[in-house]
Amino acid sequence: MPPRILADEMVGRLARYLRFVGCDVAYVRGVSDEELLRIAEAEERVVVTRDRRLAERAHPAVLLESTDISEQWRAVRVAFPELPSDVRFERCTECNGVLCRVVAPFPAAGPEGIPWDRVAKGLPLFRCPDCDHYYWEGSHTASIRRRLAAWSVTPSP
Repeated sequence: MPPRILADEMVGRLARYLRFVGCDVAYVRGVSDEELLRIAEAEERVVVTRDRRLAERAHPAVLLESTDISEQWRAVRVAFPELPSDVRFERCTECNGVLCRVVAPFPAAGPEGIPWDRVAKGLPLFRCPDCDHYYWEGSHTASIRRRLAAWSVTPSP
């Protein structure tokens, strides 16, 4: 089972990608190290950070050496090989809420931008009950899958 993660403000983009694959990733910004450590302990989360001093104080922690998202992804995968690597519609990338599948009948006046015609024909639609963000399989998802696949390949020396 993948660990529950607490990402600090230095790795927000990585937090979103970990949520794309279904990881439970809390993301905190604008809090002191002491508050972050308190949250991590209370919620039994692994701290993922680029801050060396914070990583030394957090147990457990993953210290990321690079600012490059692909290298950060690989470092987390090395630390936790059991992490999923495929896109899943389980976690909201905005707030980490657990997504729910939207089933018919669909909202009469749903949010704009959702391909309601394709949803009516069977395209799965997911909604975050915490922040009301919607998700569906589309070109953006394919792009994320390509990126994750590329990042999973170990670069040649």
